[in-house]
Amino acid sequence: MATPAAASGPALFASPLGQSARWRLEIGPLIVSFSQVPTLQQIQEKNPAVESGGRYRPSNCEPRSRTAIIIPHRNRETHLRHLLYYLHPFLQRQQLHYGIYIVHQAGNATFNRAKLLNVGVKEALKDEEWNCLFLHDVDLIPENDHNLYVCDQWNPRHVSVAMNKFKYKLPYYQYFGGVSALTPDQYMKINGFPNQYWGWGGEDDDISMRVRFRGMKILRPPVSVGHYKMVKHQGDQGNEQNPHRFDLLIRTYRSWSQDGMNSLSYKLLSKELLPLYTNITADIGTNPQATKIGKGFLSDFGGRDFPRDSNRDFRQEMLRKTPFAKLSQAMGWKDPPPETDKKGEKPTPISENPKPSPGAEKRWKGSAASTNKVEATLETFSDTVASPEVPKRVLKESEKETVQPVRGFSSPPSSSGHAAPSSALRPDSTNRTGARTAD
Repeated sequence: MATPAAASGPALFASPLGQSARWRLEIGPLIVSFSQVPTLQQIQEKNPAVESGGRYRPSNCEPRSRTAIIIPHRNRETHLRHLLYYLHPFLQRQQLHYGIYIVHQAGNATFNRAKLLNVGVKEALKDEEWNCLFLHDVDLIPENDHNLYVCDQWNPRHVSVAMNKFKYKLPYYQYFGGVSALTPDQYMKINGFPNQYWGWGGEDDDISMRVRFRGMKILRPPVSVGHYKMVKHQGDQGNEQNPHRFDLLIRTYRSWSQDGMNSLSYKLLSKELLPLYTNITADIGTNPQATKIGKGFLSDFGGRDFPRDSNRDFRQEMLRKTPFAKLSQAMGWKDPPPETDKKGEKPTPISENPKPSPGAEKRWKGSAASTNKVEATLETFSDTVASPEVPKRVLKESEKETVQPVRGFSSPPSSSGHAAPSSALRPDSTNRTGARTAD
């Protein structure tokens, strides 16, 4: 039962601006409206328990998680105010010990979301021993209280499963953008985000590949829980579509261990503890790709061209045929079938390739020349990866019946002739969020 909040207590329910707030612990679906833009003063008045730097710790219970929210930002003041207005009460209702970090890119260079996330993670871990890192876009507002901002002990989580921008459907099964969660150990295990993605697009697919390269899987909440509403905006100057994103993606299988947290360089200009968040301003340099890559594409694979199209259906079809699909086939990776939750609702499948739409198939087959070039490129990539990394071993007749197939990474047979069990090669697929329900 809901009762009006006391005058002296924090209004934990962030109702649309202008409407009365109510005290609730678990609400479920939320009403999110962008009809009025709140001021920072109004947000601060609604959240008196938030301490300097955007920190909060529940006073009447042990927090279920120590979560740092990392938000890359530049020229999005309106979006930031909308997010803070809804996010602070949302996190308090979940009884989290949390801190919000806004990472601002200084200068007018092309926007680099991935590198700013690396900067935010490094600076946040200097302040406290956070056990969960939430990487959050500034224009996405959660619409369901049951979407817990906690991490899984074994595998990264992608929580923005259904956005109104995509008609509340997952765009494609490899998608890892929007809002995602990793423990600090998981983040370091994949070497963080890549630093070379300047402009829009590509870095979320890169991180998805890194997760799987390291033997982990992507966990997702049910579609009904992972709802997000996007603040409408026009295209940003300085955040144009990255024309080199496919160039970089196809090199990920070799570059991920050298490009990330271990190669991060930046100049910290300021770190301010403001009433609602910690503001980090950093100079992350400029984009070197305009002269380094140029128009030559896939120089490592003969310089063949690759079609670039911003259409989402076409991109979905392209991603279905990405180097990751070829590499995973060569490496023998295979995800277990999606499990059914307690309520009988199946989570969004992430181990199966979505079927392309009829329009995407027509566009794919529309140009014979482009199709031939792409197929030749992918075949070359497959040969390049499979040959040095996964050498084929010809089995003797006596071994053919004793060697058992292994699900997961390929491994040489033991002295007894049997392959090592898959449980020793990849983590358990059980979802262990460790989140306890509120009292």
